[in-house]
Parts: sequence; structure tokens; C-alpha cells
Amino acid sequence: MSNESLYQKSYFSRLGEFSDLTPDTFKYFIRFDHYALKEGAIPSKLKELIAIAVAHTTGCPYCIDIHVKNAKSLETSKEEMAEAIMVATALKAGSALAHGVNALNSFDNTDDEELYKRAYFNRLKEFSNLNGDVFKAFVDFDQQAMKSGLLSVKEKELIAVAVAHTTGCPYCIDIHTKGAKRAKAVKEEVAEAIMVATALKAGSALAHGVNALNAFDE
Repeated sequence: MSNESLYQKSYFSRLGEFSDLTPDTFKYFIRFDHYALKEGAIPSKLKELIAIAVAHTTGCPYCIDIHVKNAKSLETSKEEMAEAIMVATALKAGSALAHGVNALNSFDNTDDEELYKRAYFNRLKEFSNLNGDVFKAFVDFDQQAMKSGLLSVKEKELIAVAVAHTTGCPYCIDIHTKGAKRAKAVKEEVAEAIMVATALKAGSALAHGVNALNAFDE
């Protein structure tokens, strides 16, 4: 192994070592991951697209490789994959912007002990005065990313709900859960999307464990 290379596809083969190092925990994670990605209220293809979007949010190259291949085996097109990635991009950027309302509160020395209120989100429009061109460009991008295309609005909103749970943005969770509901998603679909996000966020940590094994063994 080259000391200069931190990521190679072949490293992922070491993942099985965790079945010897932490056998019970590894077994239960694998079982959870299997059930989270299994077809249910949400079909397998959409779950894999959600997984791709979340993997781009967690920044796990192993997860991206695995779930793109899984999605492709389910006849996902490159264009559909790209749309899911753009939703993830909009949500990850949107999470940073949404937290900007907390920055405005801090800058203005507001006395409120509450850190998250729906009402705070109304301050977002202040960025149109503070940094107008950039703010407008982001809003235009966000709206385009969430528009119906090869993926429906409902599918994109379910992807957005999953990604919002990965970024930990309470404003985004509120907005996109309601968006999914308006698009006729049922609670079971929202819950399954959240479970895919949970499995992928945990899986990203585990997948990076192969890098830890490499580092430990040097």
C-alpha cells in the first residue's frame, strides 16, 4: 500500500475485518443497513438515489461507488443520478445559508435564549439586501434543483428530507417534510427516507474505518 494513497477501491475489502473485531455490533449494523435499503413504501431505485445523494453529503467515496453501481443495476440513468446529486448540492448549500439566520441573530446580539425558531427563518430575506446577487443566484439554483424533471417533485422532496437529516438543518427538515407532504408523500415514505439517511450516515463512518485499519497497521 502506498503511504500517499488514502483512498483506493481495494481498501474497502478490509471492511469484513470488523466482523472479527466487533462481531455483534458489525452484524447488527449490516442487518439494519439491509432493512433500511430494502424496498418498502419507497421502491429500491429511489432508495438508491437517496443513498447517492446522502453519500455526496457525507463525502464518502466508498458509499458513492457502491450506491451508484446499485442504482445503475436498477436501470437508473446518469441523468436521474445527476438530478439526485443536484438536490443534495442544493440542500447542503441551503443548510449553510439557512443557518445564516442564526448568524444574524448572533451578530445583532438578540437576547433570545432559543436557538431555533421557525420565525427566525424569516430573516433569510435579509441576505437579499446584504449580498443580493449571490443570494438570488442561490435561490434560482435551489428552485431549479427542486423542480420536477426526470425525478418528480415528490421524489426530490424525499431526497431533500433525507439530506436535511444528514446536514442536521432543522429549518430544512421542516420545509422539506412539509414539501414532501404537499407532494402526496405519506408518513411511511418520509420515515423510510430518514432511515436510508441514517444508514448512510452510519455507513459512511464504518466505511472510513478501512482507512483507520490502514493507519493502525502502518
